[in-house]
Amino acid sequence: MLNSMTGFAAARGAFGAYSWTWELRAVNGKGFDLRLRAPDWIEGLEAGLRARLSGAVARGNLSLNLRVQADEQAGQLRLNEAQLADVLDAMAEVEARAMARGLSLAPARPGDVLAVRGVLETASAEEDTGALRKALIADLETPLAAFLEMRSTEGTALHALLIAQLDEVAELTAAAADAAAARADEAREALGNALARVLDNAEGVDEGRIAQELALIAVKSDVTEEIDRLRTHVDAARALLGQDGPVGRKLDFLMQEFNREANTLCAKAQSPALTSVGLALKAVIDRMREQVQNVE
Repeated sequence: MLNSMTGFAAARGAFGAYSWTWELRAVNGKGFDLRLRAPDWIEGLEAGLRARLSGAVARGNLSLNLRVQADEQAGQLRLNEAQLADVLDAMAEVEARAMARGLSLAPARPGDVLAVRGVLETASAEEDTGALRKALIADLETPLAAFLEMRSTEGTALHALLIAQLDEVAELTAAAADAAAARADEAREALGNALARVLDNAEGVDEGRIAQELALIAVKSDVTEEIDRLRTHVDAARALLGQDGPVGRKLDFLMQEFNREANTLCAKAQSPALTSVGLALKAVIDRMREQVQNVE
């Protein structure tokens, strides 16, 4: 079944002293382009997110925005016991040396000690970012599931629409074949007139050249090959729509082939009825191409 390249999902989660919000969105693109906005202080998080998303999405411009917020408890201050001990030892050593030289130092205040870098620090979960990383990567499945479901739902609608458009192309191709058959008498008459003109001006001209000119005239009016190719392209498109996995690139290429045959059909039409069918074909194919741009 088809998947659309567009999608959106948002979710919230929490772990310990942290909470977060996810925003996952995608639009169509020629290839796969992933843009991440996630906290860089959580070691290994970006690599884990990229690995999961690149395995779930094959094509499209995908962006993920993750905001992580710590609660009040995670921001409380605490003493670094080891650093405090080192600072007090150093202060004691300084005071002892000062007294040995007959110097008296002013008593140190607690604020002076706390002002020393590293003695007072903010409590955080950075000591165990591995656990937070695992929680975040696991929670990614919540928005990702909703995101993929949206793409699948849109893909189902695209599938139905493309099938209907292919049915229309098939009907118009059959109408083109009927119009080409109906203009057979006119084509024979036109070819006869062309032959007469060639023969009237063929004196002294090589017979091989005459045969070549007549063959060229016949080819310019024959649309059998274009009709056959259109039918083949319809069958190929139906087969692609029945496959699993990303088929958007192949369908996009096939739409170019459809358009090429429709253009040639119009150029060779030489009758109002066939021209009308050719223009209708071009209109349907153009609508199909627009829809195919959204297929993964």
